[in-house]
Amino acid sequence: MSESECLKDLHLSVYQEGKHVDLLRKIVIFKDLSPKSLQVIEKRIQTFTFKKGTRIISEDEIARGVYFVRLGAVKLTKQDENGNEIIVCVKQKGDVFAEAGLFTQKTAKYPATATMLQDGEILFLDKLELERDLYNEPELAMQMIRYMSDSLREMTSQLRDVALLDVYAKTVKTLERLGEKFNTDRGRWDIEIPLTVQEFATVVGTTRESVSRVFSKLKKEGLIDLKSRKIVILDWCGLCTLLHRDY
Repeated sequence: MSESECLKDLHLSVYQEGKHVDLLRKIVIFKDLSPKSLQVIEKRIQTFTFKKGTRIISEDEIARGVYFVRLGAVKLTKQDENGNEIIVCVKQKGDVFAEAGLFTQKTAKYPATATMLQDGEILFLDKLELERDLYNEPELAMQMIRYMSDSLREMTSQLRDVALLDVYAKTVKTLERLGEKFNTDRGRWDIEIPLTVQEFATVVGTTRESVSRVFSKLKKEGLIDLKSRKIVILDWCGLCTLLHRDY
């Protein structure tokens, strides 16, 4: 389902006006905003519920807004000319996506395709309205800049790992990074990452076979398990110490 179809489907969207400040506080960009700035956002926010596997936006669509993950998880993907898909990143509760469409030409398209990895709830802000608010609300603009700066730093680290580390180290580092993202209860065991081995391999930037070999080693050590199209970290502390050993 495309973005335009979602926005027209009254069964999916519920306009949230003048309420649910607590809901907005759970979004990284909004959590430290003053009540005044929150009221500005509150008047414009829309909430959508999506099932796992639903496509929210496509990289061939004109960018109309910015999205915030309220519940669930979203994968952002790119395709090459042959239709091969790679996962650029995974967005979890509190994260923002499609923000790269801000302050671009009216015909600019989304930078990636976004698809639900889990059933969830997505908040939407119209691009033009948000741009006006960023001009008029310096506090909100600074929060957006900080978030985009942090995202760029994370992406740079990811690219460094893909380019410089071997498959074993890349796999472990990616598990650490995604484990941190999905470790919402701050637990040490049974952290579920909603990706298949093939999907995980595209995040790492290697083949499924290479990742499978590393996973087999990690399973034997009791650090991870694979079940029901998920990767489960069984021992978070043990995983985080792996790269400090000789391997």
